[in-house]
Amino acid sequence: MKWKYVLTNHNETSERHPDEQLKSRYYKTTQSAALQAVKEMFEQMDGCYIVAISAERGEISVSLTKGKKAFIVATIVSVRPFETAIDFSVTTETKWFPIDFGFSRQLIIRLYDQLAKRFTYIGSGIYSDK
Repeated sequence: MKWKYVLTNHNETSERHPDEQLKSRYYKTTQSAALQAVKEMFEQMDGCYIVAISAERGEISVSLTKGKKAFIVATIVSVRPFETAIDFSVTTETKWFPIDFGFSRQLIIRLYDQLAKRFTYIGSGIYSDK
């Protein structure tokens, strides 16, 4: 793991991210099913409070209040029928310095691991060369 992911309080996934574990992930599902699954996943997490859900935009905003405090935005986009991309943006609240020692990165990886148990994984960053 590179130092730049440890010495920050914010990490997010993207199609062309240099870190393979932080590339957009694609699942074999519909946008509505993925949105519902992500919502349920956050509802089951201890200390999570759903701030807002925008089904038309495919976004869920969550505040993590137990342990390290963080703000999470999940974005769910249907690329094709039964091919849906899910991205996360995590910002950790810190007291003095904007450093979370990799917490935001590890949280994204854990969220993706939970989604992989619910949906068929298609790939990561599969449209990055286009």
